[in-house]
Amino acid sequence: MDSTLTTSKKENILCVLRGVLAAISLTVVLILFLALIYKFVDMSEGVIKIVNQVIKVLSIAVGVFVCVKKNRIKGMLKGSIIGAIYTLASYLLFSILISSFSFSLSLVYDIIFGTLIGLIFGVIFVNFRK
Repeated sequence: MDSTLTTSKKENILCVLRGVLAAISLTVVLILFLALIYKFVDMSEGVIKIVNQVIKVLSIAVGVFVCVKKNRIKGMLKGSIIGAIYTLASYLLFSILISSFSFSLSLVYDIIFGTLIGLIFGVIFVNFRK
């Protein structure tokens, strides 16, 4: 029984990591696409902020879906963890890319937002019928 529990924990960890990787991958693709559009279309800072939030929500949703699509249990927990880790990982990734790290209250709000979005999609996707 102990090996089953260990296997289950490993599966859950791998599931969350796959979800985070899927979310970050989608974010990178969408941000590159947004940058391409921005090159040809003048967008205000307000529009860019809204699009960035939409990209975050979509990415977290995809990440949670990737994780819970086969094993439809613990959606709230897995979704919350994916949302939080995705937010931190994407912050670190883009901070490295622009060579600027700054901790602020907005990062805390982003982590809370990502966690709540992950939780919501975890509940939704666990309850989807095939």
